[in-house]
Amino acid sequence: MKSTLKRWAGLGLGTAFLGTGLAGCGSAEEDVGATAAEEAQEAQETIAAAPAETAPEPLSADDFGEGGEGEGGEGEGGEGEGGESGEAIGALPLPHRLAFMTGHVKAGLALYRAGEPQMASQHLLHPVSETHEAERAGLDALGFDAAVFETVSKALEEGKPAAEVEPMLVAAEKNLAEMSGAAGGEDADVIRFLMETIVDEYTVAITDGAVSDPGEYQDAYGFAIVARERIEGSELRTDGIVTELDTLIGLWPEAPVPPESPAPIGQVIAQTSKVVLELPAE
Repeated sequence: MKSTLKRWAGLGLGTAFLGTGLAGCGSAEEDVGATAAEEAQEAQETIAAAPAETAPEPLSADDFGEGGEGEGGEGEGGEGEGGESGEAIGALPLPHRLAFMTGHVKAGLALYRAGEPQMASQHLLHPVSETHEAERAGLDALGFDAAVFETVSKALEEGKPAAEVEPMLVAAEKNLAEMSGAAGGEDADVIRFLMETIVDEYTVAITDGAVSDPGEYQDAYGFAIVARERIEGSELRTDGIVTELDTLIGLWPEAPVPPESPAPIGQVIAQTSKVVLELPAE
């Protein structure tokens, strides 16, 4: 998340990912492949045709990190987003913090329903983790029900059967949805934030074409799901952005379960850029 923290002050950078993101991730031949390279070129041409006043400044390769490790060198499973980055996340606007938290939970829900309760637990416990306490500031006023997530935590620890856990997961989803409605925020702004965060998480998650940090890989998927659900109830919903978001989600071939051959970093960068290009200019 380090590179995200550098860019949170200016979230209009989504369309710049292609300009330097591929350079930061290696050559197109090595990291992207023919299909992704074509998509990247198409998106770059679209960006180049945009009005100059709306074109963001390119990012440097340093903005994309080096991959291979989560914050603190341990990734999500090692409480990698605590400490300094946890405090910085707590300083974000409330709609962004809530979207970030929801992304973790969405990843956990998908993992649990895919039969991976152990991988799911670290994500589902995120809302009540002491490590991420700063993220919860102000959520009580929106109706945050910590008891729901604590119940999920206990059920996972006790190995409750799926038939008992599923209603708890539904209650957790409902609580997050209600808070999201109450938190407000501009849909385009939140989706841009999510796209940038996806790039950061995915860049950390993949090393040498393999998933080196499963937690970050799964989080990136969760953020894509949050963006898709957010646009569904938005006045910004168009066939174009729905298609681009569905295509983005499709880059996780086994949902959040890490596959042997994940989508190349450059392809994810290209697709998040296409999502941003479907949003109104800032």
